[in-house]
Amino acid sequence: MMHQITKITFACCGLVSFQAYAQKAPNIILILADDMGYGDLTVTGATQYHTPAIDRLAGEGMTFTQFYSAQPISSASRAGLLTGCYPNRVGISGALYPQSKIGLNKDEETIAEILKKKGYMCGMVGKWHLGSMQPFLPLQNGFDDYLGLPYSNDMWPVDYEGNRVTPDSGLAHKLRHPALPLIDGNEKVKEIWTLEDQGQLTTLYTQRAIQFIRKCKHEETPFFLYFAHSMPHVPLAVSGKFKGKSRQGLYGDAMMEIDWSLQEIMNTLKEYQLDENTLIIFTSDNGPWANFGNHAGSTGGLREAKATTFEGGQRVPCIMRWKGVIPEGKICNELTSAIDILPTLAEITKAASPSNKIDGVSILPLLTGNMDESPRKYFLYYYGGNDLEAIRDSRFKLIFPHEHESYRTNLPGNDGFPGIRGRSRISVSLFDMRRDPGEQYNVADLYPDAVKRLSAVADSARTDLGDNLTKREGENRRPHGSIE
Repeated sequence: MMHQITKITFACCGLVSFQAYAQKAPNIILILADDMGYGDLTVTGATQYHTPAIDRLAGEGMTFTQFYSAQPISSASRAGLLTGCYPNRVGISGALYPQSKIGLNKDEETIAEILKKKGYMCGMVGKWHLGSMQPFLPLQNGFDDYLGLPYSNDMWPVDYEGNRVTPDSGLAHKLRHPALPLIDGNEKVKEIWTLEDQGQLTTLYTQRAIQFIRKCKHEETPFFLYFAHSMPHVPLAVSGKFKGKSRQGLYGDAMMEIDWSLQEIMNTLKEYQLDENTLIIFTSDNGPWANFGNHAGSTGGLREAKATTFEGGQRVPCIMRWKGVIPEGKICNELTSAIDILPTLAEITKAASPSNKIDGVSILPLLTGNMDESPRKYFLYYYGGNDLEAIRDSRFKLIFPHEHESYRTNLPGNDGFPGIRGRSRISVSLFDMRRDPGEQYNVADLYPDAVKRLSAVADSARTDLGDNLTKREGENRRPHGSIE
């Protein structure tokens, strides 16, 4: 039976009220692209290809312009998304490799685990990347169904031209990787060795997602579907349906196929009369891998890219649609993050929040159209093992001295080959996000009070979470899971 939830009302006149929508628990679809940049959608400025399904989603829902991934790299960002925590709080950093014996700790509660307690069926398709050993896979973290890759699609023994590597290839790190395993449940059902095989992934994921939706409709149970695309992460691969279809090249083709996938999901919801009571969230795990040139996405003019805490690495597109609740065509410029999704879903479904401390805040007031609310006051930019590199509020971003990767010192690669990434260093800098989202002009001397205020908040964070840059341990960090 469909779970019933309590009516919630808001005091502000004119806002959407939960009294108005159906008393069924909403179905929830969370779609996560991989390495998709801030400027990669038609609605955020993409050129030479179109994303009409995503555009429609934006027209029927809310677009967030100040939305941040939990960290600017894969495993860490996904840990934050699914647990509502800064990734360093739960012991996950960087991108886990196939040989890694660590993963998400079983004591952490994921979105799937909190929703299962409210009667949801929870399914996942796509890239997991929170531990490839069986104890860490999705079925052990609250999901009832899973089909996908346990880590990134470039973690395989194949070179940049699609050939198997050899000891003479100069790619020793790839030589150590196994073939890409396609996992169904907990079992490997196929090894992926070619780009042609990878080109079928988006279609396979979409078919399995539709199958899951149909099953939940048949069983009359609310569902949570986590759809984590392997694309447009390099190596780019698309099916014959879209190869050569964009004027931009293979990256545009991949974006068009992701857009097609969304349309297939939306068609299925409409077919089964689920469209009116399904919350869809569409976002990305981090910014584009810019040194891959024409095989990388666009930051939309933001500074740097993936693997940096500059805006190009962590500010990502986010669109949410929930008919009858989220106002149509609304733009939200409030500070928000992927770590806010878990507590928001918990409030929507009246699910209990995780027993462990989390860092996300509910942004439900924003979803109902109350733009006078600012649930998130600050955002912390952690990277590396546990480096607090920056902090921002609604206007200012304060960057602390640190060394970082840079895509601005060398030319990018082309056609699937990476360019050389440089290294650079930045001193204490304050940027006015209202006037300078490209982080070009240090205004620390103009606003010393902002520097002082943000520094004080950052110091409290160091007490809580630690900071390797200032050699602080932190009082409330938790360990990752591990296999001895």
